Amino acid sequence: MKFYRPLYSVKAITFDLDDTLYDNGPIIHAAEQTLQLYLKEHHPQTAKLAPHDWNKIKEDLIQANPALASDMGKLRMQSLLTALSSELSGEELKEAAKVCFDRFYNKRSDFEIEENIHSCLKKLSRKVPLVAITNGNVNPKNIGISEYFTHFFHASIDLPMKPESPLFKAAVEALDCQPQEILHVGDNLIKDVQGAVNSGMQAAWYAHNRGMIMRYEKVSVLPHVELGSLDELLLLVD
Repeated sequence: MKFYRPLYSVKAITFDLDDTLYDNGPIIHAAEQTLQLYLKEHHPQTAKLAPHDWNKIKEDLIQANPALASDMGKLRMQSLLTALSSELSGEELKEAAKVCFDRFYNKRSDFEIEENIHSCLKKLSRKVPLVAITNGNVNPKNIGISEYFTHFFHASIDLPMKPESPLFKAAVEALDCQPQEILHVGDNLIKDVQGAVNSGMQAAWYAHNRGMIMRYEKVSVLPHVELGSLDELLLLVD
């Protein structure tokens, strides 16, 4: 544990999810593969789209509606509707897009959290309230963490992605304490640490998906504390 700023009393903790509690990259890759296999079998024309084609579809959608950049679910659904429109239309198009979306989303939330993470979250939840704030759209119930958190907030059209303030403000409003009494834990030094500090909260840096070497990271604001493991949080709430 490394301290960069004075750390004050912690009465609640907010958590980022992707790449903080688990390595999200392989999970998304597996979900993309599942979707691609389904498209090859049921929508071969759409399956021929290359990665740059999908990126172009997303870029065009975001250009037309910038708020979509904060809602991964809606952006993916709109991308599927656009891609599949070369084959289908009307209700068939909507149903096909929904089936494809469900294939991706179910696989995206089809994994298990490591037992030590479960243990830590369970112990923390008995000491202070926990709130999840994420830019992603994982299903917390499917991955077995819903019981530890009082609230879940994910980025959407109405709640723009971190480091913007709305997600942090939503968490503060859900908790019976002041922003400076809340410790936000996340892997990204811009989205999580800078976002939390700018919102008046304390920030802990912890990454599950990579070695934590500060000089290799994009840094604009230092965290209050750098964690060697999530279990160290238990020392901060005792």
